[in-house]
Amino acid sequence: MLFVVAYSRAARRTLRNLRREHEETVVREFGRAALLEPTGHGALLACRLRERYPDAVRVERTRPFNEFAVPEIHEAAVAYENEASKYTPYARFASGTDHPDPDTLRDRTLDAGL
Repeated sequence: MLFVVAYSRAARRTLRNLRREHEETVVREFGRAALLEPTGHGALLACRLRERYPDAVRVERTRPFNEFAVPEIHEAAVAYENEASKYTPYARFASGTDHPDPDTLRDRTLDAGL
């Protein structure tokens, strides 16, 4: 996916118009940002917007996150959401369980393949 963020008012207006004209290429809208299909057409639109507003547009390439590729983190999140009170910090919830502790999670980077 191509993640496009428009920072200036003019760039946001142009991005809004681009989203309306090319709905087939827009995956999702976020106000001043949009996800575009990772196609040649999506790249053309992103590059054109960046060319018009070089200091006011940022384009990044992203990958969808597959939560099932990190099953221990997914299982911890499901258990935390279903079993803990909304006021229980994750560190307290994970203490004494098989779920990863917060320090381990902070130091862990996700593999490039995710």
